[in-house]
Amino acid sequence: MDIKRVKDYIYWLYYQYLLITCSYVLEPWERSMFHTITVTVFAMVVYTAYVFVPIHVRLAFEFFSQIFGSQPESTVSIVN
Repeated sequence: MDIKRVKDYIYWLYYQYLLITCSYVLEPWERSMFHTITVTVFAMVVYTAYVFVPIHVRLAFEFFSQIFGSQPESTVSIVN
């Protein structure tokens, strides 16, 4: 894929983003504020998912392990 096609594709994606969010009708200063808020919210969602999702998955795994009767590793006896 050549550079021009990649560049055109990125422009097309950005144009689609402008159409979907209706931000093409905004003035330039309004558009920059809208983009800043959108990027900030997206970054906060990604950070929250990165920090808290693994913790909740681990807790859910421990909870369901206890419900279905598996023993914790510390109580399992090692048989030679």
